[in-house]
Amino acid sequence: QVQLREFGGGLVPAGGSLRLLCAASGYTSSPYTLGWFRQPPGKEREFVATVDWGGSSKVVADIVKDRFTISRDAAADTMYLQLNSLTPEDAAVYSCAASYRYTLGPITHQDQYDYWGQGTQVTVSS
Repeated sequence: QVQLREFGGGLVPAGGSLRLLCAASGYTSSPYTLGWFRQPPGKEREFVATVDWGGSSKVVADIVKDRFTISRDAAADTMYLQLNSLTPEDAAVYSCAASYRYTLGPITHQDQYDYWGQGTQVTVSS
């Protein structure tokens, strides 16, 4: 029901910053939750951050919460992920996802997301 597309990945030196963007379109009913996940090379996909559709409720994974910020521009149908102080360990394909499941708490498991973007590559040089 919703199409997602990520922008903003690229190559950045260690210590640098990137701002990822996830644009939502094509929906007739809006999702409840949006999320960011990442998959480093040779590893499983992991949760990064989530925000509700209205943009008021946010959760960022403990491993990155001091460096990453999630936000949402409802008027622009866009979600952002600000990545600061990047390290080579942050290199991954970053994907955004949407969930149509109503829950009382944040959704951090990828299995609870229904739609995914194709991902954007983040590469960090040491």
